[in-house]
Amino acid sequence: MKNIKPLLLVFACLFFAFSCKNNSKDSSSESVTTEENNTNKTGQAFIVDDASTPNCLQIAMGSPDHKTLVAAVQAAQVENALVNVGPLTVFAPTDAAFSALPEGTVENLVKPENKEVLANILKYHVTPGNLSTSILTKLPKLGQANNQYVKVEVVDGKPVIGGANIIASVKAGNGIVHVIDKVLLPPNE
Repeated sequence: MKNIKPLLLVFACLFFAFSCKNNSKDSSSESVTTEENNTNKTGQAFIVDDASTPNCLQIAMGSPDHKTLVAAVQAAQVENALVNVGPLTVFAPTDAAFSALPEGTVENLVKPENKEVLANILKYHVTPGNLSTSILTKLPKLGQANNQYVKVEVVDGKPVIGGANIIASVKAGNGIVHVIDKVLLPPNE
């Protein structure tokens, strides 16, 4: 009788352990099956992390209103200025803002011989830091990625950056993108 009690205790523990293992296995296989049915993806496709949040360049590339900006970034080969870890504040002029420049300006700037001038202009649209519109209203100027400053004014309680109005703001994985209605030109351009 003394030998049966420890044997029953071991059996009970083994039974409990196996039943827990089978229950967890069943529930995990159900969740995988459910996820596969919902997304038809396997492996690392289920991992959600900060890389899933679009960076500043990806936001511009996904926007139907920033085709000229994306083309200019690619022509100047300054993609890294928008995909760096950041945080970055990017002022992204719309296609309409580029269209408001004198005729032929954009076409001239995207020529290979004007790559440095174009890069300077584009870097003038990038500020280190994640600056919301409320923070921008408290700053008199911003130090840009091209080592120049752009003036910040407050008009009707809203920040105006180098004469450009912010018409929308989009959070990015590496900062924030402020959509603006004017192309910012550095002082010496």
